[in-house]
Amino acid sequence: MKVLFFGQTAEIVGTRELEISLDNSIKANEAFAEVLKKYPQLKENKLLFAVNQEYSKGDEIINDNDELAIFTAVSGG
Repeated sequence: MKVLFFGQTAEIVGTRELEISLDNSIKANEAFAEVLKKYPQLKENKLLFAVNQEYSKGDEIINDNDELAIFTAVSGG
């Protein structure tokens, strides 16, 4: 699975893209939790994530060839 980082998340992790191998299909929120375990400093931000360029609620199934994007929540005014 490809994991993409945008904005401050890329600065925290030190890269804009990672490849993570999945043993089987998992839910998006489980994949997101795995990334947070590896990079706990991300938890200091309010984060959102998307699966294959669609905002995710976390219950989508992710396969090894999918893309998970992680980014900070942005508010406008």
